[in-house]
Amino acid sequence: MGGGLLAAGALAFSVAFAAGETKPSVSINVDDKPLARTASDSYAPVIKQVAPSVVKVLVTERAKNVPVQDNPFFNDPRFREFFGPFGFGGPGGPFGGGGRMQRQPEQNGLGSGVVVSADGYVVTNSHVVTGADVIKVSFNDGRELSAKVIGTDPKSDLAVIKVDAADLPAITFADSDQLEVGDRVLAIGNPFGIGQTVTSGMVSGLGRATLGLDYEDFIQTDAAINPGNSGGALVDVRGRLVGVNTAILSRSGGFQGIGFAIPANMTRSIMEQLVAHGKVTRGYIGVMVQNITPAFAEQFNLDKTEGALVSEIVGDGPAEKAGLKTGDVITEFNKKPIKDGRTLKLTVANVAPGQTVPVVVARDGKSETLELKVGELPRDPDDREGPAVAGSGSNEGTLQGVGVSDLSSRARREFDIPARIRGALVTEVAPDSAAAEAGLQPGDVILEINRQPVQSSEDAVRLTENPKSRKTLLLIWNQKGTRFVAVDETGDR
Repeated sequence: MGGGLLAAGALAFSVAFAAGETKPSVSINVDDKPLARTASDSYAPVIKQVAPSVVKVLVTERAKNVPVQDNPFFNDPRFREFFGPFGFGGPGGPFGGGGRMQRQPEQNGLGSGVVVSADGYVVTNSHVVTGADVIKVSFNDGRELSAKVIGTDPKSDLAVIKVDAADLPAITFADSDQLEVGDRVLAIGNPFGIGQTVTSGMVSGLGRATLGLDYEDFIQTDAAINPGNSGGALVDVRGRLVGVNTAILSRSGGFQGIGFAIPANMTRSIMEQLVAHGKVTRGYIGVMVQNITPAFAEQFNLDKTEGALVSEIVGDGPAEKAGLKTGDVITEFNKKPIKDGRTLKLTVANVAPGQTVPVVVARDGKSETLELKVGELPRDPDDREGPAVAGSGSNEGTLQGVGVSDLSSRARREFDIPARIRGALVTEVAPDSAAAEAGLQPGDVILEINRQPVQSSEDAVRLTENPKSRKTLLLIWNQKGTRFVAVDETGDR
C-alpha cells in the first residue's frame, strides 16, 4: 500500500461468530448534547469572533536579472545578513561577479496579516512584503483582493498594506502593557499555506530582544508559530489583539516552543504613523549607553543595577545640548523609569521629535533633572538600496576594486564602530588591487580622501571620480586606531 495519511480505524478486524451464538455487547455512557463552549472549556467562541480578521497574504516577486555572486565573502553569514540575500555584484562591486547577470525565476511566498480597520488596512510583517511586485490578500469568505503597500518599517519588522474594500471585520486591540507571563493566548495564521490554523499557549516571557532588530520588545509565547504565520494574530482569550506573530527561535527550522510577537501597543503606534505618513519617525537624543552591571553600580555609587550608563555623547546632539555627560546614568526619561539601555531606546523612540522632556540622571552620587529637546532619529543607511562602489562613476576612478557603504546601525554593531565615527565603511577590497596592497581591509572606515572629509558612501564615490592623480591618500579608522593609507594605482608600484 502506498504511503499517505491513515484515518483512525483504517485497519479493520473481522470477528466471526458461530451460528446462534450471542454477540457480546458493551454498555457505554453517551452525552450527545452540544458543548456549551464557554470560555472555560472551549476557544471556539473566540475563534469564530476573530478568525475573519486574520488573512492570508500572498506575494509574488517577478522574474528578473540579478548579479552573479562569486565572491568568497558572500559565504560569510555576517556579509549575507548585512547585504541581503541577493548581494551586489555589479562591476567591481562588493560581491564580485564582474557585472555578469543571471536570470532569477519568479518567486512566490506567503504570510499572514491582520485586518485593523473596516476600510481595508491590514498589518503584517515587513519581511513578508518587502521586495514583492504583486500582493494579494485572501479572506475567510473566499475573496482574494489585490493590495498595495502603504509603508514598511524594517526596524520593527512591521508593514501596513491596503485592499480596496469596505465593512471588513477589523480586529480589536488590547493594551499589551497589561499582559503578564502566564496569560493564555491564541496564535492565528496560515502556516505552510495549508489554511487558517489556530494554536494555543501562554505568554512565556515579556520584553524579549533576541532577533537582532533595531527596536525589539517581543512577547514570547509557546503557542505554535510556523512558516506562514508571520504577520498573523496573537490574541487573548477575549479575542483582542495582543501581538503580531513574527518569528520563532529554532534549531531545526520548525517550531520548538519559542515564538515571538510584536506587542499590540508598538504595532498600533507604528501602524498609525505608516498610515498617516508612509514612514516612521522616531525620537533621538544622541548617546551611546551601556547596561548597569554590579561592578558599574559599585563604581558609580548606585543602589541597584538599573538605568542606562552614558558611555559616549554625539557632538552637538540633543543630549550634549541638554548637559548630559559621559558617566551619567539615565534613570528616568519623560517620567518613565529606565531599566536598561533597551528600555531607554524604546522610550526615546516613542517621543515625538521637537518635544522637550525631563531626564533624570544619577551623577556623582546625586540625582539631577535635565530638560532635553528630543531630536529626530536620522535616516538609517540600512534603508539604502545597497553599498556603493568607490570609483564606480568613471572607468578612470581611483580605488578600483573597493566596495563601500554608509555606516548603518547594523554595521556599527558588526564592526563595533563608535557613534562619533563618521565616514564610509569598506565592505570589500579586491585581493589583487592596489588598495589591498596598501593594507585597506573590509571593516575599515574611510574618514578622508585626499584630505577631503568623507561622511557617506556618496562622498567616497564622488571623491574618487575623475581624479587628478592615480595616487590617493586615505585617512581610515579601525579598531587599531586612526591612520593614513597611501594607495598608488599608477602601475609603477
